[in-house]
Amino acid sequence: MSSTNIIPPKRNFYMPPGFYPLLDALLVFIAFVIAYHVRYELQLIRPVFDPNQAPFQPYLPYTAIFAAMIYVNYRASGLYNNTRGRSYWDELYAVINGVTNSTVVLLGLYFLFQPLVFSRLMALYAAAISIVLLAVARALRRVVRAYLRTKGYGIQRTLIIGAGDVAMAVVRTMIARKELGYLPIGYVDDDPTRANTDLGRVKGLGGLKNLGKTIQNHGVDLAIITLPWSEHDRILDLVQVCRRAKIEVRVVPDLFQLNMRQVQIENLDGIPLLGVNGDAVLLGHQRMLKRLIDVGLILLASPVLLVLFLLVGLAIRLESKGPVLYTQKRIGLNGKAFDLIKFRSMILNADDLRAQLVKESGEDPRHPKIKNDPRITFVGRFIRATSLDELPNLINVLRGQMSLVGPRPPTPDEVQLYEPWHMQRLQTLPGLTGLWQVNGRSDVPFDEMCLLDIYYIENWSVGMDAQILMMTLPRVLLRHGAY
Repeated sequence: MSSTNIIPPKRNFYMPPGFYPLLDALLVFIAFVIAYHVRYELQLIRPVFDPNQAPFQPYLPYTAIFAAMIYVNYRASGLYNNTRGRSYWDELYAVINGVTNSTVVLLGLYFLFQPLVFSRLMALYAAAISIVLLAVARALRRVVRAYLRTKGYGIQRTLIIGAGDVAMAVVRTMIARKELGYLPIGYVDDDPTRANTDLGRVKGLGGLKNLGKTIQNHGVDLAIITLPWSEHDRILDLVQVCRRAKIEVRVVPDLFQLNMRQVQIENLDGIPLLGVNGDAVLLGHQRMLKRLIDVGLILLASPVLLVLFLLVGLAIRLESKGPVLYTQKRIGLNGKAFDLIKFRSMILNADDLRAQLVKESGEDPRHPKIKNDPRITFVGRFIRATSLDELPNLINVLRGQMSLVGPRPPTPDEVQLYEPWHMQRLQTLPGLTGLWQVNGRSDVPFDEMCLLDIYYIENWSVGMDAQILMMTLPRVLLRHGAY
C-alpha cells in the first residue's frame, strides 16, 4: 500500500489582507467607467431630459462613496472572511444585497444634496455592472482556489480525532472534495486496533494519550474531533490540548452519525423535529431521472460508439484468435450478480492465472491492479489504457444492470473479503466511471475507493454525474492512473 499523501505536502499561497477589498474597489471603478460610456456615449436608454454630456471627473466622489459602502456591507456580511463553508449562491446573495444597499445610499445622497452633475440612470447601470463584475470575480476566485488546493497549495494538514462513523464521513468528504483544502494526514483513537490501522493513505497515528506529540510530529494545522457527545468532558480536554499546541480545532456533532442530507427538519410550534430518511440511496424519481439520462446520452453518442465498436473489435480479431467480447461475473446493486461485458484484452486462459498473479504481486486482493500484467495482449494494453475495453459495458447500462456513473462493480471473490462498511458501495447501480476514476483510478487504494463511492451515493446529483463525466475524458486521454 502506498505511503504517499493524498495530495502534495503543504504549500502556501498568500494574499495580503487588503487585497480583496482593493480588488472590489477597482471593479467598482471599472463598473462606473463602463456605465459612464453606456449612459453618455451609447445612450441605450434616452432620458426624458438629456443634458449635454458631462465629464467623468464629477462622478469620482460618487464612485468612492459607492466603493466604501460596498466595503462596509461586505465586511458586515462576512465576505472578506473565510468563505470555505459558504456556498457560491449564499455569496452571490451577499454580493447583490451589498450592491443594492450601496445604490440606495448613493441615490439617497443625490436626493439630499441635489448635485448639478448626477445621472440616476448611470447609477443604476453602475449597480448592475458592479453585480456582474463582483459575481464573476468571486466565481473565478473559487475556481482558481479550488485548482490550487488540488495541487497542494493553501491546504490544512488535518488530524481526525476518533475513528467511528462520523470520522469516516469526515475523511471521505475530504478525500472526495480536495478543493476544500483539507489534507487528512491521519487519525487517532483509543481503540488499539483502529488506532494503528491505515485507511488507504490516511494513517492510523496511535491513541489519544499522545495527542500533543502527534500534532507536533506531523505538522498538524487543524484537528477535527468526532467523538460522541457522551464524552463531553474528554472533548473539552482535547480542545485544550489542541489550543496549547496552537492549532485550530473543530468539533463535529454526532447527531445520529448521519449526513445532514439524510435528515428532514420540521417545526412543531418552535420545537425542532428531526426525521431520518433512512439509507443514503437514490429515491424512485432520482433513479428514473438517472436512467433517462443514461439511455439518452448513449443514443446521442451511438453513431460514434458504433464506429469505435467496429474498430476495436477488428483490432482484437486481427491480433489473436478467440472471442472479441469477454464476460465476467460481477456484483451490482444490493449484491445481485450479473455478467459484465468487456472487450477481451487478455490471453484466452487469463482467468486461470489470475489468483497466482495477484498473490505474487502483493496487491490488495479486494481491488488488485497488476502493473505490467503478462496476460494482457498488445491491443489489450492500448484499449485498457484508454478504457476502450469497457465500451461494451454500455450494453449492461442499456440492460439496466449498470449506469454511466457509479462505483465500479467488484467480482464475487473480492466482495467476500469486504468489511461490513465496504458493502455500502453496493447500494447503487455500478457505473462505467465514478469518483475514484477521476481521482486517480488504479493509484487510489481500496479503502479510499470505497470512501469515494460512499460519498458519491450520499451526495448524488445530476450535476455531480455531469462533472464526473466531463472529468473522465481528460483522465482517460492522459492515461492518469491507468495500467
